[in-house]
Amino acid sequence: MSDIDSHAGSEPREIELKLDCSGPDLTVLASHPRLQGSAFPEPDLLVTTYYDTPGRDLRAAGLTLRVRAKAGRHIQTVKAGVGDVGLFDRAEWETEIGGETPEASAWAGTAAEPVLRDAEAAPERLFSTIVMRREVPLEQGASRILVTLDEGRVESPVGDAPLCGIELELQTGDPADLFLVAQSLAETVPLRLSVNAKSAVGFALVDGSGPAVVKAEPLDLPEEASAGEVFRRVALACLRHMRLNETAFLDGGRPPEALHQIRVALRRLRSALSLFAPMLEGDQRADGFNDEIKRVTEPFGHARNLDVFLGQTLPSLAKERPDEPGLDGLRERAEAERERAYDAVLATLESPQWRGLIIDFAGWIEVGAWRAQPAAAEDGRAFAARVLDRARLRLKKRGRGLKRLDAHTRHRARIAAKKLRYGAEFFSGLYRKKKARRRQDKFGAALSDLQDHLGSLNDLETARAMTESLSGPPMPGVEDPGVQDLLTAAAEARAELLDVKPFWR
Repeated sequence: MSDIDSHAGSEPREIELKLDCSGPDLTVLASHPRLQGSAFPEPDLLVTTYYDTPGRDLRAAGLTLRVRAKAGRHIQTVKAGVGDVGLFDRAEWETEIGGETPEASAWAGTAAEPVLRDAEAAPERLFSTIVMRREVPLEQGASRILVTLDEGRVESPVGDAPLCGIELELQTGDPADLFLVAQSLAETVPLRLSVNAKSAVGFALVDGSGPAVVKAEPLDLPEEASAGEVFRRVALACLRHMRLNETAFLDGGRPPEALHQIRVALRRLRSALSLFAPMLEGDQRADGFNDEIKRVTEPFGHARNLDVFLGQTLPSLAKERPDEPGLDGLRERAEAERERAYDAVLATLESPQWRGLIIDFAGWIEVGAWRAQPAAAEDGRAFAARVLDRARLRLKKRGRGLKRLDAHTRHRARIAAKKLRYGAEFFSGLYRKKKARRRQDKFGAALSDLQDHLGSLNDLETARAMTESLSGPPMPGVEDPGVQDLLTAAAEARAELLDVKPFWR
């Protein structure tokens, strides 16, 4: 357990950094200099059984209930927080019990008690993890950290799945030291920031779900949250969104929708850095992260544009002009270019620079110098109102005379609309009253309408540029004759949006 004063509270807590790896990686890490301060320990066998109600009431409440068997003892644990990214700072309650079946007396007084009291059925056994665990204590600066290396499997009635990972638990000291140790270990083996606890592997198994493409999840914000806490939650949510889809891309055969969602997550993340810039300006690393993420992920946009070109533009052309000469050749060149682009994306995601950047960025979110800036303590709603007012004004200015704007200026208006939409989504949890919710719905619908039209215009311009790059001057049909209609619709949507009363005022 951590005894950090800043995390003190009525419940015992654990602060961990979780990292994904493979079994061979653990073998290599066994000889890492940081883990050789004492004799490398022999592994302990841990058998942990997870329970929930048939209706998954505990999981819905963000809780897990487990019983762990080790050396003849049984420890029942309730943990809060079943999925996260970065630091896992969770409340947990542990009690020794007489066997592997959970005891109600041991969950009394925990967060699970009211959930199980109101549940329609008692908890049932779902799955077990069988893990060989090595624990190595080490010191980093003034901190004491327990490094845990786990390798094993999940067993369930519907099948098994491998399990492997590293946990860095802060026993005493500074959470920043967890990230320093992580980066040191990552220099030897390919470690990735983990998104879920081990139990998530078991739930995915019994629920029949594997690595899946996911969209951005709604953000849960306390109404009284400070500007700094809002930024932290927004940034970590973006990282989680990215990592879930990165896993779906790498383990699921590189589906185009996973790449699209990786790009969405990173655009949202870079938009957050831009929107929160007034709060971050005292921390010079903010701009550096924004620039580095943009630079490293440049191939992602090219690959996505080719997906749209092959999936939408060319089929539309083929339908409208089935006898157009050269379409087959254009498709072949586009497919070959997309293969090269996807190889570049894969090379980026598998590079140590990328993995290190994500771990470093997560550490900066959690313990960066920006957190000590006075602006981080400002009331979140007051900060949000200023940010959203500025974003709305920027869109108003950049979209003026929309019907007559060239493609480059339209693109700037589109980016302004996107940032306003992301900002509205980021801060929406601070405004929960019914009136504000109604305004949010109306504002969001108008903004989505504008984005759709501007997005269609951008797709046409991208298709024109893509055709030209692949085969010279654009073919007839790529320049859509409906451009003017889209411009008119976009101008009308912009006017409607500006008529909607801001929900943050």
